[in-house]
Amino acid sequence: MADIAETRGAPLRHSTTGALAGLSLAMLVSSLGTSIANVALPTLSAAFAASFPAVQWVVLAYLLAITALIVSVGRLGDVVGRRLLLIAGLTLFSAASFAAALAPSLAMLIAARAVQGLGAAVMMALTIALVGETVPKQRTGSAMGLLGTMSAIGTALGPSLGGVLIAALGWRSIFLVNAALGAVALLAVWRFLPGDKGAGIDRAEAKGAARFDMLGTLLLAATLAAYALAMTMGRGHFGGLNIALLGGAIVGAALFVVAEAKVASPLVKLALLRDPVLAPSLAMNALVSTVMMATLVVGPFFLSRALSLGDAATGAVMSIGPVVSAFCGIIAGRVVDRLGAAAMVMAGLVLMVAGCIALAVLPGVFGVVGYVTAIILLTPGYQLFQAANNTAVMADVDSSERGVVSGMLSLSRNLGLVTGTAVMGAVFAFAVGTKDVATAAPAAVAGGMGFTFAAATGLVALAVAIAVAGRRGRIA
Repeated sequence: MADIAETRGAPLRHSTTGALAGLSLAMLVSSLGTSIANVALPTLSAAFAASFPAVQWVVLAYLLAITALIVSVGRLGDVVGRRLLLIAGLTLFSAASFAAALAPSLAMLIAARAVQGLGAAVMMALTIALVGETVPKQRTGSAMGLLGTMSAIGTALGPSLGGVLIAALGWRSIFLVNAALGAVALLAVWRFLPGDKGAGIDRAEAKGAARFDMLGTLLLAATLAAYALAMTMGRGHFGGLNIALLGGAIVGAALFVVAEAKVASPLVKLALLRDPVLAPSLAMNALVSTVMMATLVVGPFFLSRALSLGDAATGAVMSIGPVVSAFCGIIAGRVVDRLGAAAMVMAGLVLMVAGCIALAVLPGVFGVVGYVTAIILLTPGYQLFQAANNTAVMADVDSSERGVVSGMLSLSRNLGLVTGTAVMGAVFAFAVGTKDVATAAPAAVAGGMGFTFAAATGLVALAVAIAVAGRRGRIA
C-alpha cells in the first residue's frame, strides 16, 4: 500500500488522534480482560459445578499467557511489523473472547482465556512500542500518560461492569463485551494507525536477522510461566510445589542466558540488560508494581477486618485508587513532556515514598479518611513514575528493538504484580501473626497493615536509590 504522503487529493487514512484512540482502546480492552473476569468466579463455580481453585484458572490462564509471552510477541513485532502483529493480536483477542462466551465447559473456557491472553500480550507489548511511530517525540509523555489512564480505567471498570452484566445477562456477556470492544479497537487500528514504514521482515532480512529465536522464546516462556505459577499458586503460602517451580524458573533463566549468548539473532540481546537506562528502569518498574499490588492484597482485609466496613463500602473505597489513577494519567504525561522524564521519575518515586509512609501511619490513626488520603498521595506518584519511566526508556530505543523493549517494560510490571501478590501477602500474614488473616483480630490486622507498608516504603526507597545511581552513572 502506498504511503499516505504519496497520496494526492485523497482523504487521510490515518491521524495522530485516531491512531492514539486505537492504541488506547487496545490498552483498555487488555486491562479490562483481566479485571472483569475476577468478579465472575463465584458464578462460574456454580455454573460449571467446579471448585474455586478450578475456576481460578479462568483468571490465571489469561495472566500466565501474558506474562510468559509478552517479550516474545514484542520481538516478533520487531521482525514482522508492529502494526501487522497488533491487528493480528486484536483479531485473536476478539475471536477468543467470542469463543469464551460460547464455551460449553470449564476446560474450553480456560483454553479460550489462554488464547485471549496471547492476544492481550500482543496488545500490551505493542501499544507502548507504537507510540514512537505515532506521535512526535515531544508528546511522548502525554501519550504514555494516556495509555496509563486507559489501563487504569480498564482495571477500575472491570468489577463494576462485570457485576452489572452478570446480574442482567449472565456470565457469558462479560466475554461478549470483550469481543465487541476488541472489534472496535481493531477497526480503529486498521483505519488510523500508519503502516510499518521500513519495519518488519524486509528490514530484518536486510540485516540478516529475519529468523525468530524459537529456542529463546520457549525457554523464556517456560521460565516465566514457572515463576508466575510459583508466585500465585497456594495464595502466598509456599509449599513443595511452589519451591520446585521457583527452582525450575531459576534453572530456566540460566539456560535462557546461555542460549541467548550463542544464537545469531537472540530474542533478547543480553547487552540490553546492561543498558544504563533500561536496566535500572526495569528494576524500578518491578519494585513499584510490587508495592502497588500490596494495596490490592492488603487493603480489602484492612478495610473489612480492622475498620469493619461492609462489602459495598470496601469496594467503593478500593475503587478510589483506580479512579484517581485514571484522572492523573494524562496530567502526569503532560508534566513529563514539560519538565523532563528523568526528573519526573524521581518526583514520582518521592511521592510514592510519602504515600507508603502515609499508608503505614494514617489509616491506623484516622481510619477510612487516613486510608483514602494516603491512596490519593500514592497513586499520582505511581502514574507520574510510569509515564516518566516509559518515556525515558522508549525515547532513544532503536526502531528495530522497540517491540522487545516495550515487552520487557510490560513484563517487569507484570512480574512485580505477581511477586507482590505472594511476597506482600506473606509479609502481611507474618505481621498479623496468623495464616488465616480473615479471622484475625482487628488490632492485629491494623498492625499488619502498618508493618506491610513500612516494608513497602523500603522497596520504593530502593527504587529511589537505583534512580540516583542510574543518573550518576549516566553523568559519569
